[in-house]
Amino acid sequence: MLPKTFLHNKKIYLAYNNFRKKIFSELAHRDSEAILYLLPWMLSVNDPAVAGYVPNLKKPIAVFGATTDRTLIGRESVFKTMFGIKRQGSLLKPSTRVALIQGIYTIGSAGTISQTASSDCDIWICINKADFEDNSMDQLSQKIYLIKDWMDANLRMPVFFFISDIEDVRNSNFGTMDDESSGSAQRNVLKEEFYRTMIMIAGKIPLWWLCFDPHDSADYQAFCDQYFKGVFADYDCFDMGALESVDSNEYFGATLWQFNKALTHPLKSIIKMLLLEMLLVSAKEELLCHRFRNKIMNQENDPVFVDPSMFTLDAVLQYKQGTDEETFGFIKKCCYLRYDIKFFSKKLTIKETLARDIFLSYPLLREDIYRLNEFSAWPLLDQLDFGEKILILLINVYKDIAAYQQGITNEITPRDMTTIGRKLAACLEKKQNKVPVVHKPLFNLNLPTLVFGIDKKVWQVFAAGDLTKPVISSPDIVYCMSYLTWNDLFPAGDIRMTPNPTPVTLQEITNLAKRMREIFGAFDVTKVDFENYLESEKVTKMLVVISFEGSHHAKDMNDFCVIYSNHWGELFVRRFNSPEKMKEFIESGGQKFARTEMYYYIQRNSLYYEKIIERTKQLVTRIFSCVVTTLDM
Repeated sequence: MLPKTFLHNKKIYLAYNNFRKKIFSELAHRDSEAILYLLPWMLSVNDPAVAGYVPNLKKPIAVFGATTDRTLIGRESVFKTMFGIKRQGSLLKPSTRVALIQGIYTIGSAGTISQTASSDCDIWICINKADFEDNSMDQLSQKIYLIKDWMDANLRMPVFFFISDIEDVRNSNFGTMDDESSGSAQRNVLKEEFYRTMIMIAGKIPLWWLCFDPHDSADYQAFCDQYFKGVFADYDCFDMGALESVDSNEYFGATLWQFNKALTHPLKSIIKMLLLEMLLVSAKEELLCHRFRNKIMNQENDPVFVDPSMFTLDAVLQYKQGTDEETFGFIKKCCYLRYDIKFFSKKLTIKETLARDIFLSYPLLREDIYRLNEFSAWPLLDQLDFGEKILILLINVYKDIAAYQQGITNEITPRDMTTIGRKLAACLEKKQNKVPVVHKPLFNLNLPTLVFGIDKKVWQVFAAGDLTKPVISSPDIVYCMSYLTWNDLFPAGDIRMTPNPTPVTLQEITNLAKRMREIFGAFDVTKVDFENYLESEKVTKMLVVISFEGSHHAKDMNDFCVIYSNHWGELFVRRFNSPEKMKEFIESGGQKFARTEMYYYIQRNSLYYEKIIERTKQLVTRIFSCVVTTLDM
């Protein structure tokens, strides 16, 4: 590569990176300021007043180029004021003896139009581990944790940090699966996404991004050799490794992982699932990150840049446009909602500007746009119905991928396969007495006032103003309440009840729902420890509800509703009409009930409240004692 080509590429890349920072700033001005500028400053200083201070720092830590970065230096007075520092002079101290952070980079939706109010920001802190010998690595981790604590307290956008060794990144080694990565299920897929979506917050430019020649093919290794021999007289770049192809098994592993995430956030995952299908089918074609880099770099002066999310969406829609009209129309609606675009609204943002051309090429009907713009105000059941349609689409995409790529799951570690499989089952598998999970298209649904009523011994819960279809119905009101609280559909405001002959009151419904929420919370599979899925089922919590529908004058103990959760994130409801039946149930569970936390509930207005609660506790204690004794024999 000629030096002038290298310099041109570097100029174009820096202009593109500033374009991405501008998008980030417009979509989240305050948070982006902290992430793009305050973060590298905090990492490069060590003052007791500044978040991230580590006492007795073995070796100064600094981000490459931070001490001479005019942007950081120009903002430093504001940063010092923020932390109450009044003394003169810069806290950025140049030093030759420093543990150097090679670069800080975002990956994913940040700084693209796919960034929404619910987006988080994943940040790679890239280092050479050799620069952090002895306990310097522990001190770097401590510094990052302290900065994250400050950001968690002061920013709306959740921020997650990943310390990445450059050698591991070169080799696409991203470890085993935890709550923010997927280990063996991704590897090069993750690296492809990184190159395609990254923003360089501070530090060195990845050489991969500059490996482009408009007049000839560019050999990455030869280009790196030129660079490190000093041909370009430049020191602002580093080698994060080439990426020439992605194996089919990795696309399939990534699909498993993405489908796993889709169970909690189906709308957020839809484009990624469609993208993975496209990439798997066209695995032998040029990588999407290469195509994107070529589009960005193949420009002269006054370049016009494309948002990576729009570039990806364009590729996906091109791939799916041969689908039947109804499915393709639904995919377009999902994309429109996913990116939180609002054409024809009074206040247009950078999102509408950047998305305009795509939706001119793949248009939506004007009436569909107006309706989608009001999605957050749709009736609850309409929102849930849309969410179920997304899940059906995702399942069909997954089935197509699985059929296309048979016999490759052995390339994924058994540990990851077991974890993903059981996590999928916790969300999708239908089991007797299990409370099903609804798949919400948005984080915040339009929760209406709920109306409880009973018809021919069946309890029904309707959304106020819509009595055509119940939100949930069951002969057991406790099951209805479990469904509502577990799926986070129980409103914080008023509930109502139609006249009925039962002793159940609105106050008791509210009290029990509150107690359920305190004990079990709401379904969130992302909060289940991944190690749990590698163990046999364990019941963690159990709530025994005694005679909830009985008269407050009753003394008997022949109506037990048992709600229990396991450590895989599933909730179950069982009802028994005698102590003997409940005893048989617990005994049949054996070991899985060995360490269950027990809770009890009876109507607050029961005349025999204390007596019944105490008798029930004694009964359950005897049952569990028998179970433990049997297991120990």
